[in-house]
Amino acid sequence: MPSIDIIVPKSAPRRWQEIVVARLQAEGHDIAVVHESGSNAWPVAINTALALERKIFRRRDPALAAPLSEIPASSRDSSAVLRLDLTGHAAPSDVPTITLRFGGSRSDLSVARSVAAGALPVIDAVLDGKTVVGRAWPMIDRREAVSLGAEDVLARAVTLAVSTVRAFAENRLVMNEPVSKVSENAVSRTLGFASACMTGALPRLGREAMRRARFRHAHWRVGYRFIDGPGVASSCELGDGWSVLPDAGDRFYADPFPFQWQDRFFLFVEDYSHATGKAVISVVAFDATGKPGEPRCVLEEPYHLSYPQVFERDGAIWMLPEASSGGKLVLYRSIEFPDRWAPEAVLIEGEISDATLLEHGGQLWLFATNRDGYGSTSDTLVVFHAPRLAGPWTPHVLNPVLIDRRMARPGGAFVREGSSIYLPVQDGTLGYGGGLGISQLLELDEKTVRLSPPRPIAARGDWPYPKIHTLNRSGRLEVIDGIAAVRK
Repeated sequence: MPSIDIIVPKSAPRRWQEIVVARLQAEGHDIAVVHESGSNAWPVAINTALALERKIFRRRDPALAAPLSEIPASSRDSSAVLRLDLTGHAAPSDVPTITLRFGGSRSDLSVARSVAAGALPVIDAVLDGKTVVGRAWPMIDRREAVSLGAEDVLARAVTLAVSTVRAFAENRLVMNEPVSKVSENAVSRTLGFASACMTGALPRLGREAMRRARFRHAHWRVGYRFIDGPGVASSCELGDGWSVLPDAGDRFYADPFPFQWQDRFFLFVEDYSHATGKAVISVVAFDATGKPGEPRCVLEEPYHLSYPQVFERDGAIWMLPEASSGGKLVLYRSIEFPDRWAPEAVLIEGEISDATLLEHGGQLWLFATNRDGYGSTSDTLVVFHAPRLAGPWTPHVLNPVLIDRRMARPGGAFVREGSSIYLPVQDGTLGYGGGLGISQLLELDEKTVRLSPPRPIAARGDWPYPKIHTLNRSGRLEVIDGIAAVRK
């Protein structure tokens, strides 16, 4: 492991910077913590405003933007081969230096202003102030709350800093492009934050409060159709012929996965109860005329379940539902299809979301997102591979493969068309459930993962809920879901 100097503010460092130091130490790097004496403190008014907002939203955990009394300095005997500057303005050095830029700014304070204004900051990892060697497009889940949005962005600052240092240590940094610069001063940043809050954040918060007073926070509906020939994945538009899976309003159905078995069609869904705030997995059986029966629960755990990917392999039928709130990805075997399932193996530990299976190149692969401890569940793509379904599952050497709200989170099973492989991916640019795209898998092996930029799925057609986030098909049965405005 290389010797690294991590440069942090001497006064009023932030918690996200402390976490970067702790994670790199945990990975075994030879760390020295160096203080930068310049002023890096956020204005008291901004710290107070963010802390008050977190109290309103009942967030009791320490914020990543929270100021600390200090991050203790430490030293070592050997000289550094890399510097990680977490202040943004360390003195020049002959030692290679990685710095983070937030929307072009060297100051992490710009995150608060950008989020307040409704912007979606991009974070660059910059080598020696000249070249971008890593980039993150963080997902912001709660855009009406500046403190929570800033938390999402700073969470991915941690992810990007640690992964860029890891890439440097493994000699696989990729030079991207020249860096752009933004000039800011402390006064304009403070005034800019206040102005952005008054004209952006507060009106958004008011609109969201009014919406939640009248409507369910989220209510998804599943669409289905029976078609011959190409579907949504080929045309990249929704088209016509959709029917809505009925619900009573006190629960919703989402994340549909169809499965054809013994000439019958079954649809597995996330079945979410508004009363309990937790989902189970239910199945819908279609009759010979294509009419759906009543959903019935087939799998329940103490924690939330969703994304019930069902598939056949090795002479058995399996389910791989998402259970990130349970902290593990569990594989289930069908004992009596479609109603009885038994846990077979824990494949991966951690907050893994929407793990999607692919067989390719003589191996099995899982594409998923990993929350990485903080921030959103929808912006950090990780890949695992294994020789067999039960594992062992090995993390890809490039993990995290990308940090990108536009295409990190899978939105359905892989699609094969001839020799090409495609993956539906969620686009969080407009928020969670804002839309889907189709990315082509361009290259995949134990050293490389490469996906094309997603082609957006157009909402043209008769489906009434254009904000979709899942697409699947089995035989003639194609399914989607969309978020609906449902009154309380």
